[in-house]
Amino acid sequence: MANKKERSRLTLGTIAAGVGAVLGLRALRKRRESFEGRTVLVTGGSRGLGLVLARHFLREGARVAICARDEVALARARDELEGRGGEVLAITCDVSDRVQVEAMVAEVHQRFGAVDVLVNNAGIIQVGPLESMTEEDFHEAMGVHFWGPLYTTQAVLKEMKRRGWGRIMNISSIGGRVGIPHMAPYVASKYALTGLSDTLRAELEQDGILVTTVCPGLMRTGSPLNALFKGNHEAEYAWFVLGDSLPGASMNAERAARKILEACRRGDAELLVGIPAKLAAVGRALAPDLVAKVTAYVNRMLPQDSSTDRYKGSESETPLTRSWVTELTRRAAQRNNEYIH
Repeated sequence: MANKKERSRLTLGTIAAGVGAVLGLRALRKRRESFEGRTVLVTGGSRGLGLVLARHFLREGARVAICARDEVALARARDELEGRGGEVLAITCDVSDRVQVEAMVAEVHQRFGAVDVLVNNAGIIQVGPLESMTEEDFHEAMGVHFWGPLYTTQAVLKEMKRRGWGRIMNISSIGGRVGIPHMAPYVASKYALTGLSDTLRAELEQDGILVTTVCPGLMRTGSPLNALFKGNHEAEYAWFVLGDSLPGASMNAERAARKILEACRRGDAELLVGIPAKLAAVGRALAPDLVAKVTAYVNRMLPQDSSTDRYKGSESETPLTRSWVTELTRRAAQRNNEYIH
């Protein structure tokens, strides 16, 4: 009996060691993945986080394609990236339009070859009370955050499957894990993207395609200037940009981009970017009632105005938001092509 138990322990130990060795080898293989010579497509790559990610991929020797709707911002981004050296392709595209997406991917394929890494980063931010949001706001957010990533994924999937390798990075948000007041269209569409991304991960891993769901908290990309504000738009912009400017509440965009690149290299299932995002996600999982009470309290502190008029952040400035307290966000906007000239 003792010998049988010993043999059983040895067998289990051997199996455990074997599994550990396999997992270790897989981890090493993932860490060695290089983007040199790879074709990378970054949607929403003309400014903000998308532009920062494009710089990092270009620095690693990738062939980088970026797309955006704004032709002027796209041209500025292309000129800057080309000035850094490397191969860059910039294409005007509305990712919520399937026809435009398919044409864009075909153009990338013709110029650089099949897409190896897809970064679904294109985004739109709408801020204001629920009463100020219309159905069109929800349709617009879903078009960019859900249908856009679905269309681009479908467009690159055939070639990725044929080669048995691919990386898809879906830039969701902590708003895709936790409800945030005054951002209903954004949150609803990011939840949809998170669900799609998690499901794609489960289905595509067998084909050698690793899908990563990225859920950042606030990042200092400079994006508040181009976000859209409703209700009392000046007050809404003020709380949003102040939070974006605080070092403890928000993360430097360069640091966030490095973390995202490494998660892409490893093929991680999920990346929570920033301590606030991690705390919020854990809190939502372990104490949902408490998180709901906290967000309800935050909502009561926010401005209440049902006006449906829409303004960009750049149209909602006040002396407070132009002051030193938002200096970090304004510097980021300058670096990351968020200013409209």
